[in-house]
Amino acid sequence: MADVSNSKLLRTGTGILKVQDACIVLVKTEWNAAIVDELEKGCISELQKYDVRKIITVTVPGAVEIPFGIKSYWEHKKKKPDAFIALGCVVRGDTPHFDYVCKAVTDGVLLLNLSLPVPSIFGILTVDNTEQAAERTGGKHGHKGEEAAITALKMISLVKSIKK
Repeated sequence: MADVSNSKLLRTGTGILKVQDACIVLVKTEWNAAIVDELEKGCISELQKYDVRKIITVTVPGAVEIPFGIKSYWEHKKKKPDAFIALGCVVRGDTPHFDYVCKAVTDGVLLLNLSLPVPSIFGILTVDNTEQAAERTGGKHGHKGEEAAITALKMISLVKSIKK
């Protein structure tokens, strides 16, 4: 099981350059809104700790629509963001629908990472029940919204360091 204690992700002494001028777009779903709102709150709170001043939220109906929302934003906005963060929560039900949705959104975000010149961070919970979601929005498994924010900042810094 992935556990934040097995990661150096939250060690922010390295890997984050000056990011105050960054623009980060959060693309979140309407499904499982209470959980997704908690992911968003954690994400925004963490970004604000690093003085990120330009945080934009875009809402899409469901997780499958997240990649389209990201791609559309990139293609139609003149001011390009430095990163996207995909926020959602897919809870397993009684049908295989869960598997199809998880695969579609995972593949979609992967394709964006390979085709856009900026990172698309995967901040989507794929859980069996709402208790597992709570464990990942400030519970024993950390806060995945905060982790997505740190990941975005580190990836923005990586891109900036490569372009030098």
